[in-house]
Amino acid sequence: MSFKILDGKRLSEKILLRLKKEAKGLNLKLAVVLVGKEPASQLFLNQKKKACEKFGIGFELFKFPSKIGTSELKRKVAKIAKRLDISGIIIQLPLPKKIKSQEILNLIPPKKDVDVLSETNLGKFYQGTFSFLPPTVGAIVYILKNYRIKLKGKNIVLVGGGELVGKPLSLWLLRKGATFSVVNKFTKNLTSFTRKADILISGAGKPNLIKGSMVKKNAVIIDCGSGKLKGKVRGDVDFESVSKKASYIAPVPGGVGPMTVAIVLWNLVKMNK
Repeated sequence: MSFKILDGKRLSEKILLRLKKEAKGLNLKLAVVLVGKEPASQLFLNQKKKACEKFGIGFELFKFPSKIGTSELKRKVAKIAKRLDISGIIIQLPLPKKIKSQEILNLIPPKKDVDVLSETNLGKFYQGTFSFLPPTVGAIVYILKNYRIKLKGKNIVLVGGGELVGKPLSLWLLRKGATFSVVNKFTKNLTSFTRKADILISGAGKPNLIKGSMVKKNAVIIDCGSGKLKGKVRGDVDFESVSKKASYIAPVPGGVGPMTVAIVLWNLVKMNK
């Protein structure tokens, strides 16, 4: 059976070309705070850096060791947040478990919170009063719209209820009146849910979790996962087996990832216009 790739790389290039014109004269700079050396974080960081360099947006990386504590990191981030030359700030997640992540995220001024993760901006998003989307949500929304994949009347399953994918996407789907289920590592008989999904979106961060036997024929598969397998970053979807049954696949790499970077820069430009 033939399937189509949901080409996030191609779509992201279109967005970034448009943004390049809008960013002229704004003197924008994106700051990224990285704690530790998590492989997936390094990958996304490099993608953001390349996109900024390609389109004339400043980029500055602030690296801290994984042993840093919450109090010290808060002091560092507060100092970065006050800098007038910095237009947007990203705290590269996940942070080490000992750090209180939300306390760090809340230090980002709302107009510099391009990831929409501070309580102020998240609250507006949850209420439906915010014109900006969390980047992963924006990436998925943009892909679905461009490939004319409709949500109404479809059975949607989200694998994982995390802060970056499952939770914000659930709220967006609720507002759209979609029918969906959220499953996680505690869900018994995961396959009984995934095999009923017309649209399956996975952000569990567990490489090759989703096999071909777990998906419905002609399903739309959107892989948002990112985990380490044999030294390489992989998505949640076992592409080889799933591609034999799916109608559309957003793969890793080249699907949601580059689109997420594009939406980060979209938010950066629009928040500073």
